[in-house]
Amino acid sequence: MRRLTPWGMVDAVRDQLGSIRGVYLAGNKIKRREDFQCEELVLLLHGFFQTRNIWEVMEDRLRFDGFGVISFNLGGLGGQLNTDPVEAVAQRIAEKIESLSARHGFSRLHIIGHSKGGLIARHYVQNHGGDRRVKSVITLGTPHHGTPTALAGVALMGMGLMNTSAGDLLPRSRIIRAINRDSFPQNIPLTSIYSRDDLVCPYWCSILRPRPGETSMENVAVRKVGHSQLTWDAGVHRVVRERLEIAAAQWKSPVSQST
Repeated sequence: MRRLTPWGMVDAVRDQLGSIRGVYLAGNKIKRREDFQCEELVLLLHGFFQTRNIWEVMEDRLRFDGFGVISFNLGGLGGQLNTDPVEAVAQRIAEKIESLSARHGFSRLHIIGHSKGGLIARHYVQNHGGDRRVKSVITLGTPHHGTPTALAGVALMGMGLMNTSAGDLLPRSRIIRAINRDSFPQNIPLTSIYSRDDLVCPYWCSILRPRPGETSMENVAVRKVGHSQLTWDAGVHRVVRERLEIAAAQWKSPVSQST
């Protein structure tokens, strides 16, 4: 059995929760780029109690692949930790995208959501007009059925005394039940990438369970990848790039463009 060294433990914690210096203490500045001029635009949505800095590696890789990439400050505790309720954040996303579409002229984009970010993406598509703006949704370690580890978030947020999204992430929460009760648009591919070594969102919480006739949903399992590591792992990036390219090709077909 391999012995876990102190440095190995630090790496393991980072892979599950992210780097304190690189994610939580790096500020929330965004570099202005010309991404809106790219034909294929990707919106990155980070998870609960994290910042958009978690996407640094994924952003660089996707831009190298030729995609335009944008991310938003999702607000919350400290003005950036994405602790606000899922429904409220999804509504803000809808308003922001409409404003940017009017300003920059794009009609649709792809969304990649990590953890809670995937629930925000689904809520936006299913309840806030995102079906008219989105080409595809890819989720990384997203608790589509809630996760028991959200109890730690509930405790951290004052056992429900603060109006946050921690309770939204619990199994059988109102948000989780609504997302899985309502149908997801058939013309928008939805891919769940999950890891069997994810300790924050156990893999069985992330597996999509399409109903008969729901053919646009797909699950992709990876191994030896921690929860936060899903955003920077090279193997995950390859799957993400493949799914984006497939969705982009589908939307260039005459059938999709008329939808």
